Amino acid sequence: MKDRFMSGLNTLLMLNLFFVLFCFFWFAIALIGRAADINLGFDLWYSLWDPVIMPSIGILMAGALVSGISSWVSQKFLQGS
Repeated sequence: MKDRFMSGLNTLLMLNLFFVLFCFFWFAIALIGRAADINLGFDLWYSLWDPVIMPSIGILMAGALVSGISSWVSQKFLQGS
């Protein structure tokens, strides 16, 4: 059960990572477009920052910590070195 949970968590974290990277590249392109007075969705990106993007970054960070701590605990205490 633990292995299945960790596998699912890692899959979700990987998908979340790709979403965060997509948002970052969207931000960079939209910011360049804004500097050149071309509308590339900066206002839409900014409106999604609080309700979508920031929680996604938080979930990615928390999931990475949980995954790392779980792996460390599993290696340190459950395999009996």
